[in-house]
Amino acid sequence: MKEFLQLLKRFATPYKRYMAGAIALNVLSAIFNIFSFTLIIPILQILFKMDTTVYEFIPWSEGINMDVIKNNLYYYVTLLIDKTGGSTTLLILGLFLGLMTALKTSCYFGSSAIMIPLRTGIVRDIRIMVYKKLMGLPLGFFSQERKGDIIARMSGDVGEIEYSITSSLDMLIKNPILIIFYFTTLIYTSWQLTLFTLLVVPVMAWGMGLVGKKLKRQSLEAQAKWSDTMSQLEETLGGLRIIKAFIAEDKMVNRFTKVSNELRNASSKVSTRQALAHPLSEFLGTIMIMIVLWFGGTLILSESAPIDAPTFIFYMVILYSVLNPLKEFAKAGYNIPKGLASMERVDKILKAENNIREIENPVELKGFNDKIEFRGVCFSYEKGKPVLKNIDLTIPKGKTVALVGQSGSGKSTLVDLIPRYHDTTSGEILLDGVSIKNFRIRDLRSLIGNVNQEAILFNDTIFNNIAFGVENATMEQVVAAAKIANAHDFIMEKEDGYNTNIGDRGGKLSGGQRQRISIARAILKNPPILILDEATSALDTESERLVQEALDRLTTSRTTIAIAHRLSTIKNADEICVLHDGEIVERGTHDQLIAIDGYYKKLNDMQTL
Repeated sequence: MKEFLQLLKRFATPYKRYMAGAIALNVLSAIFNIFSFTLIIPILQILFKMDTTVYEFIPWSEGINMDVIKNNLYYYVTLLIDKTGGSTTLLILGLFLGLMTALKTSCYFGSSAIMIPLRTGIVRDIRIMVYKKLMGLPLGFFSQERKGDIIARMSGDVGEIEYSITSSLDMLIKNPILIIFYFTTLIYTSWQLTLFTLLVVPVMAWGMGLVGKKLKRQSLEAQAKWSDTMSQLEETLGGLRIIKAFIAEDKMVNRFTKVSNELRNASSKVSTRQALAHPLSEFLGTIMIMIVLWFGGTLILSESAPIDAPTFIFYMVILYSVLNPLKEFAKAGYNIPKGLASMERVDKILKAENNIREIENPVELKGFNDKIEFRGVCFSYEKGKPVLKNIDLTIPKGKTVALVGQSGSGKSTLVDLIPRYHDTTSGEILLDGVSIKNFRIRDLRSLIGNVNQEAILFNDTIFNNIAFGVENATMEQVVAAAKIANAHDFIMEKEDGYNTNIGDRGGKLSGGQRQRISIARAILKNPPILILDEATSALDTESERLVQEALDRLTTSRTTIAIAHRLSTIKNADEICVLHDGEIVERGTHDQLIAIDGYYKKLNDMQTL
């Protein structure tokens, strides 16, 4: 319960007014319910002519308490019987009972309806918080997490929170109020019977508690299996071409079947415990009613009975009514551990540490004027496994610096340090003589444009993909950028032109077309610093020519850091740095490096061959 209250404190605070309204309506619902049940006593007494008491009216001025209210109500009922007869009085009491029930059910509905904005609001807030957190986390977090697992936490786990916790919140507000009012009525009606009842309730609660044990742990296991299923699906959708190429459909089906069976088994354990809750509570409740019925019957049959038969029936009706809130309360007790298990998984994202931090008073970054400088930069993803070692590199404004080397030499990691996708392990990177850690991350990244090997596009129109990240871009600006990127002609061949939807990850376009859209996006942003990460390596010769022409226009008068496998694309770079095992082992122009006859010469000779 402590975890649940902490959860409410975190997420329910903005919705306090809804909770207050629900409490007020539930109180009214309980009052109307008890008053409607109170009418059972005079109805039974009239039917069976059991009450021979002559009631005298007690003036209200003498004080109002339950005895006075009860006496005067009975006085009015006897007057009504004398005036209209027993049958008409029963009809009037029945209509009054219907009115009380209508008021009760209206308040009951209102209390549930007023909780809907709270339930849906909390779930929306959690989803938005998770999404915002994901947007703020460094790229290193996503290299350690499976995309399918993240999707499962955003969908399945958040959905479980809505079902298990926020749905239980309604029960946790309503049922304690009903239980308090009902038990107060029971005590007032017969404290002897109520005392006996309270001796039986702990046994019932103990039986309920047996079911709830281990539910949170089993729910965690089930949600983990759900994540495995989502991860398997995400990998399958992303690798369909390879699966079909290697005729591995049966293998993947078997893997998915295995994961699905594990999910089924884990979910079955949780569902079995939940399914046991209602029958067990029903059985224990019936046992309690049976015991109280025996004890109450014994009291009535005794010579000095503390209550009469109609009052005892009223007592049993209230006692039976209190069972339902107790069962609902117990049901919430089963649901909450499931939701807390899901919240624990969601919190792994919400509470993930972001080691890319901004200083309290960042330096204002007005532009790029001089140079980018790496001073003794070292970096490692895992402690003791350096990826970059003592990198010293100066990139003057307006110059093109190329990075070459075998895969895994640290080229992409080096350029990822400039926009602070990762932070250096030691050493520092300076922009115009100021450490990049002293700037706002947003300001720093606004100076940098990226064109990657894989053109990352979104399931949207061509216009929106080119204008991505540029506020209020006009059609004229987008068309101008597309023309510079050699993309305008093929865009205009599309039926809807710039309003053509390009599908998931730009799947409706060829590789060269996707890359030219990506370049147009960078051109529209017009950044002073450009990072090209093997932008042409995945293209055919014709596409490469068109893309290279676009890149040549894009890099004019810009500071460019280019990662390249095809050395022909960077022959004209102002400086070429050769990386090997995380270190710069050679640097110079193309001709200088050929003359050195080292790593670069070997790479060049292999590509020439």
